[in-house]
Amino acid sequence: MSLKNRLLTIETGLQKLSRPVAKALPVVFGIVTVVKISIDGGIPKPKFFRYFSRWMTTDPGPPSLNLIMVKCIKCGDVDAIAKAGIVRGKQRYYCKRCDCYFSQPAGAEPEVPILHRRHQTTIMDIASALNISKSTVSRALQGHSDINANTRKAVLDMALQLDYQPNLLALGLARSRSYTIGIIVPEFINSFFPYIIIGAQQVANPAGYHVIICQSNESLETEIANTQVLLASRVDGVIASVTGETKTLGHFGKFQKAGIPLVMFNRICEGLDVSKVLVDDHDGAYKGVTHLIQQGCRRIAHLAGPQNLQIGRERLQGYLDALRDHNLPVDEALIVYYDLSKASAQACARQLLDLPQPPDAIFAVNDPAAIQVILTAKNRNIRIPAELAVVGFSNEPTSALIDPALTTLAQPLDEIGKTAVQFLLQEIEQEEGPFVPIQRVLKTELIIRASSLRTKAFAS
Repeated sequence: MSLKNRLLTIETGLQKLSRPVAKALPVVFGIVTVVKISIDGGIPKPKFFRYFSRWMTTDPGPPSLNLIMVKCIKCGDVDAIAKAGIVRGKQRYYCKRCDCYFSQPAGAEPEVPILHRRHQTTIMDIASALNISKSTVSRALQGHSDINANTRKAVLDMALQLDYQPNLLALGLARSRSYTIGIIVPEFINSFFPYIIIGAQQVANPAGYHVIICQSNESLETEIANTQVLLASRVDGVIASVTGETKTLGHFGKFQKAGIPLVMFNRICEGLDVSKVLVDDHDGAYKGVTHLIQQGCRRIAHLAGPQNLQIGRERLQGYLDALRDHNLPVDEALIVYYDLSKASAQACARQLLDLPQPPDAIFAVNDPAAIQVILTAKNRNIRIPAELAVVGFSNEPTSALIDPALTTLAQPLDEIGKTAVQFLLQEIEQEEGPFVPIQRVLKTELIIRASSLRTKAFAS
């Protein structure tokens, strides 16, 4: 069919389309699009015309590939050029008009295929560019010994020029392993979880594993969606820390049903027999409250976390045990619970400071809550630590920058991430027999700063 006969007029989808175009349009666009091409007074080329240009030529070629024109070194023709394979690592051409074989002269611009937008290079594109088979390209990329060194170099050079990236999902299906692990964390607002992720990557990457990171924004709905994404991505394993809303782990149980190893860290809920990496939350809380008692505090409040999380329960219990072991009464009015949001922490701080007998110290379940306590107290001109001592938990970078600097319990974040991935890789690599879950509990360190040093404040 001639070029002229392939041109058409498409008004609003109401005009009758020629059969070849009617078949082609849904493939290109998925819908009938309003287009108008006129043959009167020349052929205008609208912006999208390049998408049809290859299809409308007499030699369609690969639909996703257009090549820079190569000129015959003998007759100068550009329309009669065909590829004639690779010779000594260089592309060879054949001119049909003058029956001449040739290669590009030394120093000439390399021939680079121009790919349409939204097209990711495949081995088919490399094979087409070099006029060799797809299987040859595949074997060359994988370093098979049966591929000539010059051919392999030509394939690798072309792959570099086309910015070829291997399809990890396809490789994973072929090998029954994706060499990808998923990490689910509840939030990125604070630096706590990013530091853990850094530690995790320091173990995963040298072991040959890529990492997919999902954050749940403290939303159970988002957390469930994240588990579904990782299941669909065929990850080899997952390490996860849950949101403050998470009360059951049915969505995480799907990993076990699919045979995908799972390791929980930091925030966990009971109910799954999986490996866990925790810190000794009870001991850390006990040390923090004991320090306040040693500073002369006697009416110590606790800004507690969600009790569906083990860290919330363990830190509360550490607070209670420290009071009892030092013969101090437990006042339920001094225990308030917050949902891990900034607004909730502020509301809890106001609630404690508004008591008829306000506390002389507050132990907060984490640093973000403790920082809100300090800011709320300073807005009321309450002197810290002389009138109110404050201790947090986690040693966020901001805890050392706020005025006064915050006393806190430091957790080994780097070690948490590294240990979680180490446990995961052990389970992934185990070939025979059931894997016995491992649990490791890491110690915290009390970092004493100005926010709790009442003895020094009174002395001054």
